[in-house]
Amino acid sequence: MIFKTQLFNLLAYKLFNLTTMATVTKENIGLLHEKLTVKLDKADYLPAFEKALKDYSKKANIPGFRKGMVPSGLIKKMYGASLFTDEVLKSVDRELIGYLQNEKLDIFAQPLPLETDFTQLDVNNPLDYTFHFEIGVKPEFSLPDLAKAKTTRYVVTVTDEMINGEVTRLQNRYGNMKDEETISSEENVLNLTFTESNADGTAMENGVVKDNSILVKYFAENFRSKWMGKKTGDTETAQLKAAFDEKEREWIISDLGLKEDAAAADKYFTIAITKVGLLEKKELNEDFFNQLYPGQEVKTEADFRNKIKDEIQAYWNGQANNQIHDQVFHELVDHTKIDFPEAFLKNWIKTQGEDKTVKTDEQVEAEFPKFISQLKWTLISDKIVQENAIQVSPDEIRAFAKNQLFSYMGGANLSDDQPWVTDYVEKMMKDRKFVEDAYNRIQTEKMFEWAATQVKPADKEISAEDFTKMVEEHQHHHH
Repeated sequence: MIFKTQLFNLLAYKLFNLTTMATVTKENIGLLHEKLTVKLDKADYLPAFEKALKDYSKKANIPGFRKGMVPSGLIKKMYGASLFTDEVLKSVDRELIGYLQNEKLDIFAQPLPLETDFTQLDVNNPLDYTFHFEIGVKPEFSLPDLAKAKTTRYVVTVTDEMINGEVTRLQNRYGNMKDEETISSEENVLNLTFTESNADGTAMENGVVKDNSILVKYFAENFRSKWMGKKTGDTETAQLKAAFDEKEREWIISDLGLKEDAAAADKYFTIAITKVGLLEKKELNEDFFNQLYPGQEVKTEADFRNKIKDEIQAYWNGQANNQIHDQVFHELVDHTKIDFPEAFLKNWIKTQGEDKTVKTDEQVEAEFPKFISQLKWTLISDKIVQENAIQVSPDEIRAFAKNQLFSYMGGANLSDDQPWVTDYVEKMMKDRKFVEDAYNRIQTEKMFEWAATQVKPADKEISAEDFTKMVEEHQHHHH
């Protein structure tokens, strides 16, 4: 009989606690915008609060009391309010997380409190509490069928002029420089010192002084004749706008550190010759071909030109693939309809944005278009990654770090199994920011590679000039 009574009391106790445990309810307040109400019973947080008090009293070091012997009343007086608030908020947080998981609600950011009066929390008068939150629910959406998208693969025509230009560039790059007594050709290379001066050639105090190396033909056409017959030590004084045409003048001004000076072109410089040279172009023979393409059976000039043509074509094909990626991006962004909980997101930007500063309504409205555009692309990207199981392995990040190192070193053909290379890679793998950036870049690249396999572009021949102009106009339009 006693056993039955105890069992009855136990069941009654459990039933009581089940009926008084916390509840979470949901109410729609807008598009993908929900209000969550969390109702806490005293029994939901009081046991944890009392345990926290006991634990704190065991650990507290208070003058006049031995450790672990501080009266619970004193602990409650000194720390009770903060411990009480912590345990209540922990209970609320626990209920929210459990509800979101059980209901399988995929939300943006985190729940935002709705005008909750936390001054209602009184350690000396525990009550049942109600808290309100708002959430923004992530939308369901479908991606457009990329196979039906109208896309174009631009095939850049490689001309003889482009091949000739590259042949000349390689001959110059690998050619030999020999010293000359005097300037006799527009192909002469001049080592020069630019000294900022007055019109009469008097050096200006604290003026710019800079060394440079320039081909005679880079000077303005009507200025080149001034150099003919001159030798090391000779000078010319002129305004930059007289010495150089606009294109060359821009990079000279930049090199002189005067890019921000609106009057830079009007400045006078005394240009002194410190050395005269002439570049002897590399002879087109099998030794040169083998130097550039060892073991690739490039024996004749025709073979050499065909190899260069293939490389130029490969470069432009890569640029064309990038352009397809751009078309895919616009197809996905422009033709994917996604609804957003705008009221929630604006409130989040206003109160919880990345810089954690409260913004005005005007600031929120100004930022919102860019924010929603980036958020839309993030959702599209996440969907592609998840649906196609796109993954990035640690080895791929290591390879990325290695390739980045070699690119820093000018694309040198280095052995990748050297200890110092391995040490560098492993060091970068411990750099959290690097790993995150590399992961995102590789993942994005894989995502576009997948997307490129879905489209069916039509080929269109185009000149390199028109292709470049088209890309530049597109970039200008989007900036």
